[in-house]
Amino acid sequence: MIRFEDWQGRIGKTLRAAALAGTLTCFMASGLQAQSAGGQTQNPPPASSQPAQDIPDAPSTVQPPPPPKPVLPAASPDSGNGAEPSQAPSQDQSQAPGSSSSQSEPQPEPGKQPPPPVQTVPAGSNPRNQINPAEGLYKLVVSTNQVQLPVMVKDSEGRRVDGLLAKDFTVLENGKKQPLNYFTSDPFPLSVAILLDYGMPDVVVQKINQTYSALVGAFSPYDEVALYTYSSSVSQVVDFNSRSDRLTAELNQLKLARGRNNGPGVGGGGPLGAEGPMINGVPVQGPPIAPVNTPPREAHVLNDAILRAALDLGKRERHRRKVIFVISDGRDMGSQVGYREVLRVLETHDIQVRAVVVGNSALPVYKQIERIHLKGQGYSDILPKYSAATGGGQVSSELTRNSIEEAYAEITSEARNQYTLGYLARPTVGSSAYRTIEVLVDKKGLKIAAKDGYYPIPGAH
Repeated sequence: MIRFEDWQGRIGKTLRAAALAGTLTCFMASGLQAQSAGGQTQNPPPASSQPAQDIPDAPSTVQPPPPPKPVLPAASPDSGNGAEPSQAPSQDQSQAPGSSSSQSEPQPEPGKQPPPPVQTVPAGSNPRNQINPAEGLYKLVVSTNQVQLPVMVKDSEGRRVDGLLAKDFTVLENGKKQPLNYFTSDPFPLSVAILLDYGMPDVVVQKINQTYSALVGAFSPYDEVALYTYSSSVSQVVDFNSRSDRLTAELNQLKLARGRNNGPGVGGGGPLGAEGPMINGVPVQGPPIAPVNTPPREAHVLNDAILRAALDLGKRERHRRKVIFVISDGRDMGSQVGYREVLRVLETHDIQVRAVVVGNSALPVYKQIERIHLKGQGYSDILPKYSAATGGGQVSSELTRNSIEEAYAEITSEARNQYTLGYLARPTVGSSAYRTIEVLVDKKGLKIAAKDGYYPIPGAH
């Protein structure tokens, strides 16, 4: 017979054991839940949330099936080997099914299809259906019938006029108004070909030699300059570059060059000497014969020099303003090409001709006389024609050293700071006929300097 005290003690031990088992069960369940959550720290619930249950549900041991293994394409011959590239096993494949991973991928929600696998391409291979750039599917079509028109505007006193707008200009091509699609008054970098005439009298050449420092200073660091000399032939001294020190060094070397000396006198000795004709060393009686000066045959190939510079300028970048800067007396004689052939090259490549006329050609009276062409004396009015036709305006006729140096700075400044107008001309396929240009300004009393026209490039579209 069990006494009441013994029965009561057994019941107490049983209850304490049950409580201890429940505590252990809660502890183990919490540990399993933390392990299945990937080791991530859970944020504490907000104060307004409901308290969690004392005993959480045990995690399920049933895991969703792993995603299918991506099917890799066969290695391309371009990859350099015939074997498929090996891939490291994924995190799911390296563990046995049913085990938990500390960095498991997010699982899809029930009732939704998992996203399709992403297929990768081995390094060095080309995926299928890739566009081959060599097939020419991407092409840039550049319109070449864009006309760029530099314009210089001055008032009645010869001062440059600034502040005009696009609406103030009207451009006519072959008499038809052209709508402008480009306008700017910003300065342009220059590509300049300097032509120095060494066929002038030496006294004039030596005066020009003293102005070379001002000539170099007239250009900015953004300009590129080439140097040519000519007399009976044309020579390039410096190719196009932006280094002022190189241009200065070459010009200093040219200071040693001499100009024309008008030919040596013929006299003293010989059958035509001052003593008169002689026979067997005995003078023949009679009046003495005056010495005869026979100057050598001159050549001033100005047209050839401009053509040489124009062909070189035509190869420079299109974003630069192209200028031929001539320092000469303006005489041409003995050139292989004529004015019209050279002008066509200038107008085709949008090249301006600007000039400083020196020597006797700068004298007001002498300029009027030289307009009359004398046989055997060449032409002296070509530079003003070149300058007017290409938009360079009037040439500068200077006599003194200071005026020549001031002309250098003025010419380069005007060439750099012009209004630039642009319009789209009609297609030029199969046509290269000359097209005239006329620029009008809606202001009174202003003088406009712009090119007379241009020759379109055949085949432009």
